[in-house]
Amino acid sequence: MAEDEQSFADAMLDVVPTNTADRIQRVRDKPLTQTLEHRRAAALSHGKVDDNYLVTEGIEPLDRYYILDFKRPGIQNGVYRKLKQGKYEAEATLDLHRLNIEEARKEVFDFIIEAESYCIRSVLIVHGKGAQKGGGVLKAYVNRWLQDIPQVQAFHSAKKQHGSTGSVYVLLRKGEAQKNENRLRYNKGRES
Repeated sequence: MAEDEQSFADAMLDVVPTNTADRIQRVRDKPLTQTLEHRRAAALSHGKVDDNYLVTEGIEPLDRYYILDFKRPGIQNGVYRKLKQGKYEAEATLDLHRLNIEEARKEVFDFIIEAESYCIRSVLIVHGKGAQKGGGVLKAYVNRWLQDIPQVQAFHSAKKQHGSTGSVYVLLRKGEAQKNENRLRYNKGRES
């Protein structure tokens, strides 16, 4: 052991310490209080994992008259046209008025997941048009969120009687039970 220490000391004879005055101080991106608040919230959640992957930052407001429209590849034009015209009756409705972005994020995510579990295909989400001059912040987030949720096949701003550009018709994908039912119905006459 003594030999190891002596050989280490011999090796370090010509080493010069660095000048600490030349060091660059790291600037924190977030104040320490935000970090502590985040840690406290995580500790209070008792290990609950948030499956909600929807964003809550970085989306610019949309004009109050902007028409939301989206269609995934593979959706038939006739189906999308009927959705745009409001011909699919909304089986469930979600009203987001008076909710902040975080509350709305949770509500939209949970609503779509629950609608899918009940095999609901067509829903109406009321997001509002937004302030006169500032534009629709919540409207912009709903537009983004619906595109990010894989269960959403298509959506379009509603007709005047259902809220106009302050609401959106949403078409959800079919559940396995609905797919099997359609297969049986359409293949019934073809079997030989």
